[in-house]
Amino acid sequence: MNSLKQAVRTYARDHANHDGLALTPVSGLRMMCVEAPAGDLHSIYRPLVCLVLQGAKRLVVGKEEQVFSAGQSVIVSADMPVAGRVVRASRSEPYLAVAVELEMALLRELAVQMGGSGPRQRSSRIGTLFAEDTNATLTDCASRLMRLLHHPEAIPLLRPGIMRELHYWLLRGPHGATLRALADPDSHASRLAAAVAILRSEYRSRVPVERLAGAAAMSLTAFHKHFKGMTSLTPGQYQKRLRLVEARRLMFDEGFSATNAAYHVGYESVSQFTREYGQLYQTPPKRDVLRMRNISITPEAAPGPVQAKPVSAR
Repeated sequence: MNSLKQAVRTYARDHANHDGLALTPVSGLRMMCVEAPAGDLHSIYRPLVCLVLQGAKRLVVGKEEQVFSAGQSVIVSADMPVAGRVVRASRSEPYLAVAVELEMALLRELAVQMGGSGPRQRSSRIGTLFAEDTNATLTDCASRLMRLLHHPEAIPLLRPGIMRELHYWLLRGPHGATLRALADPDSHASRLAAAVAILRSEYRSRVPVERLAGAAAMSLTAFHKHFKGMTSLTPGQYQKRLRLVEARRLMFDEGFSATNAAYHVGYESVSQFTREYGQLYQTPPKRDVLRMRNISITPEAAPGPVQAKPVSAR
């Protein structure tokens, strides 16, 4: 574990953005290093497993809220809007975590091959946020994925095998039955994933709810019920969250003005964008950007919590 923590801290020191997030050339692998607690940051997570190596973070996903600490692995089982806040971190002992996106097709393939050898489903309820104690098998897989960063030529050859092993151990773990259900193409979660994929790829445009319900093979009534049950949002609210998270990324990471970001993500009214941005982030977009720029030029300032790319990375 100590070697993995050092590897994450070293890589993040050279590659992390202002939020403490470091993406990597290994597809689906990223890490976080945050040196001080900060406010909530809203983002969109793809299905993933996150190994908390040091410190603690609170996550609010839908109606679920939990604090995850060092030694725990967090599983987010669907494309979800997340509010995250690092609650324990310092310069000497920063919050450290390494995350790997899950591949539903791989989960589905392994679940079929494993047959009935996995754990039984304990409940009919399918949640979206789970925790378990990190075991040596997951740590080993994460360490080997990290090692590939020093051998880029080996990534296409070795990554598939490591990812296969990682998914196998997750299916054998305490939440394996839930992951099996989520990977089932006939489950509500899998069917809703088709609608979510449309929203993520076409978040700039108006998407008729009838089209989303059709993609999920559900009636309008059933679609609204199950979509809100999984995400705690209506499809329209979910799309708005996608737009606002992406607009914030464009302003912070790519230097867009608030006006340009608003139009780029699909808003027709800048005043509406400003109002809805303030409701989500508790500050107007221009003031938010100025605050972040002031932090970035202050040497002693610590980075804030991690924000995900809503469309391409999460």
